[in-house]
Amino acid sequence: MTTDTTTRPTLAVRLLGRLEIVACDQPVRLAGRHAQALAALLALRPRPRLRDAIAADLWPDFDGPSASSLRQALWLVRTGIAAAGVEPDTILEVGQDTLGLRPDLELDTDVAQFEGLVGDGRQSAGRALALYRGDLAEGLGHECFAADRERLSDLYEDALVEVAEARLASGDVSGARTAASQVLARDPLREEAHGVLIAAYGQAGTRSQVVRQYRRLCEVLRTELAVGPLPETDAAYRTALAETVRRSRDRAAAMAPAQGRGRHVFDRSTLARVLAPG
Repeated sequence: MTTDTTTRPTLAVRLLGRLEIVACDQPVRLAGRHAQALAALLALRPRPRLRDAIAADLWPDFDGPSASSLRQALWLVRTGIAAAGVEPDTILEVGQDTLGLRPDLELDTDVAQFEGLVGDGRQSAGRALALYRGDLAEGLGHECFAADRERLSDLYEDALVEVAEARLASGDVSGARTAASQVLARDPLREEAHGVLIAAYGQAGTRSQVVRQYRRLCEVLRTELAVGPLPETDAAYRTALAETVRRSRDRAAAMAPAQGRGRHVFDRSTLARVLAPG
C-alpha cells in the first residue's frame, strides 16, 4: 500500500458526468454500477449512516436482501481502493451497522466546488460552467441521485443564463446566443434564455428572427403552462423589434446619398448624349 500515514489521506471524486475517483493521488477503478453508486453516494453524504438507510437509498424497490447487495458493493469499493495501492480503511469508516467516509479524510468533490462558485454570483458563473462535465452521476440510474441531479441541473442552467446575459451586456452577441441556446436545449421553458435570444436578434439579427423566437416562446408557454410571456419579456420583444427597425433606417439613410449621387451622374450623362449633335 502506498498510503502515507504522516499526512491526511485525500479523496477527489468527480460526480458531474462520469464518475472519477482519485484516492491519495491514485486513480481508483470500480467494477460494477452498484459499487460506483455506493461510492458516489458516500461522496455526496460522507458522514457515517446506518447501513440499512444506505441500502434503502440505493435499492428502495429491491425485493431481495438489500443488505447482501450492500455488502457486495462495499467489497467491490474496498477492492478497487486496494488495487490502487491505498489502504481502504484510511478512506472508509466501516462499523458493524454504519458506513461512511473517515472524518479525517480530505474530501474534494466537483459538486462542492460547483455549488460554491454558483453561490459566489455572476462573476464566478463561467468557472462553474467549466466544472459541469455532465449531470450528476451520469450513467447511474439509481433513484437516490434524482433530486440532487435535478437541483444541480437547475443551478447549471441558472449559471448559463447569467453567462448569456453577461455576454449580451458586454456586446458578445454570438456568445450570448450560444449560451442561451444551450439552456433551451436542456429546458425549452426557460423564459430568460428566450429573452436573451430575442434581445440578441434585436442587436444583430433580423426582424423575422426576433418574431420567430418570440412566437416559439409563446407556443411553448401556451402548450406546457397555458400562460403567456412575462411583461419584461414582452418589453424585450418590443425593444428588439424597434432596434431592428432603427438599424434598417440607419442603413437606408446611409444608402440614400450614394444612390442620389449615382442618379445625378446618370441623369446628366444621359441628357448630354441626347443633346449632343448628330
